[in-house]
Amino acid sequence: MSDTMWAYRLLAWGGPPQLVEIPVPRPGPGQVLVRVAGNGLCHSDFTMGELPVEIGEALGWSMPFTLGHEVGGRVADVGSGVSGLAEGDAVALRSPNSCGACWYCTRGQDSACAGGLVGRGYGRDGGLAEYVLAESAGDVLPLRSLDPVLAGPLTDAGATSYHAVRRALSRLTPGATAVVIGAGGLGAFAVQFLKALSPVRVVAVDTDPSRLEVAASRGADDVVSGVDRGTVARLLELSDGGAAAVLDFVGVDETIAAGLAAVRPAGIYGLVGAGMGGFRRPWYGGLPRDAEIFTFQGSSRSDVEDVLALADSGKLVIDIERYALSDVAEAYAALERGGLRGRVVVVPGA
Repeated sequence: MSDTMWAYRLLAWGGPPQLVEIPVPRPGPGQVLVRVAGNGLCHSDFTMGELPVEIGEALGWSMPFTLGHEVGGRVADVGSGVSGLAEGDAVALRSPNSCGACWYCTRGQDSACAGGLVGRGYGRDGGLAEYVLAESAGDVLPLRSLDPVLAGPLTDAGATSYHAVRRALSRLTPGATAVVIGAGGLGAFAVQFLKALSPVRVVAVDTDPSRLEVAASRGADDVVSGVDRGTVARLLELSDGGAAAVLDFVGVDETIAAGLAAVRPAGIYGLVGAGMGGFRRPWYGGLPRDAEIFTFQGSSRSDVEDVLALADSGKLVIDIERYALSDVAEAYAALERGGLRGRVVVVPGA
């Protein structure tokens, strides 16, 4: 193992990330060093370098740090006190951080833990490097047969989509309809989870024809192009008067309004996309009757474990586009341009 490695890091508040050479970390007691096989990119990475120093420090972040929070790889070394893991083991790293001891964590609701404000790739060193250090062996999830290059996107994009679907499952009975607004990376996973875990008809909504094509190939029963004046009527028609669940992976004014209008009484609406939209109608009388409306960030440990188990069993199709670490800036440019059919994964060994 070399003493140094390449890493894509934010070096200062307000500055762009750079590919730099830094020392390879060494695991201390209870820690695990992972050689990165693949790290999935996320749109949230774009905003991290623009974060004002006051907000970043209030969150507990410190500069510099390496980007990347969707990590799959192989164990390279373990610290003292670590058992059950050996060099070469294929693993994924849990993306959301949590303390493991608070009221939320002890009830399996660790996605709400305040400790999740800082973690691997957001305030601490992440996986856009040749090696990454897991602070706790509890963050390391062994893989059975899944390629660790494919595992990274499941730890955040996949687990976040799963968390939304899991929240809606109690309403997804035979004959019901679920609507997925935004059929990109997270939405495409949601379509697969809905078809794998429930008996419902799935309708995917997106402005991008290529995303709708992917959604249909992953099991969507119907697709609807864009959100316009006729969208709600079309969704009500396809859902026989209203959807049991609408999962909005966009989150702008138009999708929020259309999604809420398409939910049947006693249905459920989940806001997942960070489009920063609002709801312009009065809440009373404007929201679907007796419905549940929820939003969240991230996922729980159990979400990640369930998703990895589904993938290991061959029940998920994981579309990715690979880039070498030396081409990481180009990979982010491709993500920003859009039009991709899969998650962008940076492969340091490529």
